[in-house]
Amino acid sequence: MILKGSQRAGAKQLSKHLLNTRDNEHVELFELRSFVANDLEGALQETKAISRGTRCKQFMFSLSLNPPYEAEVDDRGYVQAVDRAEEVLGLKDQPRAIVFHEKHGRRHAHVVWSRIDANKMTAINLPHFKTKLKTLSRDLFLENGWKLPKGLQEGHQRDPLSFTLAEWQQAQRAKMEPKLLKAMFADIWSSTSSANDLQEKLAKRGFVLAKGDRRGHVAIDFRGEIYSLGRWMPVKTKEVAIKLGEASKLPTVDQAKEMIANRMTNALSDFIKQVETDLEKSRATFKLRKDWIVQKHRTERKKLRDNQKVRGQRESLARAARLPRGLKALWSWLKGQYAHLRMENKLDVSRSERRDQDERKALFAQHKQEFRSLRTELQIAREEHAEHLTKLNVDVAHYMQMTKSERGKSAKRPNKNIQRQQNPSLGL
Repeated sequence: MILKGSQRAGAKQLSKHLLNTRDNEHVELFELRSFVANDLEGALQETKAISRGTRCKQFMFSLSLNPPYEAEVDDRGYVQAVDRAEEVLGLKDQPRAIVFHEKHGRRHAHVVWSRIDANKMTAINLPHFKTKLKTLSRDLFLENGWKLPKGLQEGHQRDPLSFTLAEWQQAQRAKMEPKLLKAMFADIWSSTSSANDLQEKLAKRGFVLAKGDRRGHVAIDFRGEIYSLGRWMPVKTKEVAIKLGEASKLPTVDQAKEMIANRMTNALSDFIKQVETDLEKSRATFKLRKDWIVQKHRTERKKLRDNQKVRGQRESLARAARLPRGLKALWSWLKGQYAHLRMENKLDVSRSERRDQDERKALFAQHKQEFRSLRTELQIAREEHAEHLTKLNVDVAHYMQMTKSERGKSAKRPNKNIQRQQNPSLGL
């Protein structure tokens, strides 16, 4: 499991984030331990109130546990990992909350501990927690036979196509897949020998090389989105400057945007809008299918929970009825039968819990498989989207580089191109 933790404050914001059903298909408050409150927000606010008796500002420790997508981890597996994490962190027996999330068919867990030792009224120090979590994460991968990520093998072996939240958000604004966008920049950089060469290669993909305000060399697409080469290229900003030289001779961001605007004709703008509209329709169709599946799964899980609750109450009454009362209980105790009956009830409770857990596990596995099928279709659609958007960038770049007379001759070409690019499979 990938373990990521942080010290933090913000009880209300964290509880709202952890119970967010808008961005997660399923949210389950699995455990509240050693809190008076019986809801997540109340429990975290309780931690905040206790922390006011100390000088601690970041009174909580938050941890996420993410197993590989293909791994099958049940509730017991998560709890065991949480127990080991709190042991190495020094948070053993501290009040904690465990919340399960499912997003895109992938189940993961979040844990929040109170850092405040209520007996001593001091905050528990967490030295080197990142190193400790990384070591534990590596151990969990090896013990479960999961393929070890490069980042856990050696610190310098990072995925060059991994991206930050800011990069993901920028790719979304540009209506591109972030990994494909980063791969494109990496491919351009690896085959570039000079600033002029880079400028030509970017132009063929629909980008203009410009001088950024603070970030040195930047690329600007036809939407006006600005990409820092030091961020999107697989090298540091200093290496970009060494290879490309000073950016002072390049147009500024405003000049580049003005240049793009002057070349953006009405026909070209209509062409871009039509392609993007078709892709948005495809995404909307997928969203409807996903929402239907999520609602179906939520209904099935609620039905299972309700059935297990009713059955559990019925079985509890049956177990209680087995135990004699009054004089019969005394006589049974004297004969040594009472202890045997209690042990039988205890074993029966364990069997019932395992049975309920197995039923939950089977239903979750079924739901995960259904989501995987949808995810496979979605991945195919995304690849088609990415191919269309790549072609769109190239077509826009080609069209913007034409002379005025050439544009006049091909004024209707975008509409013909878009018909050629249409693919009925995108509607799914």
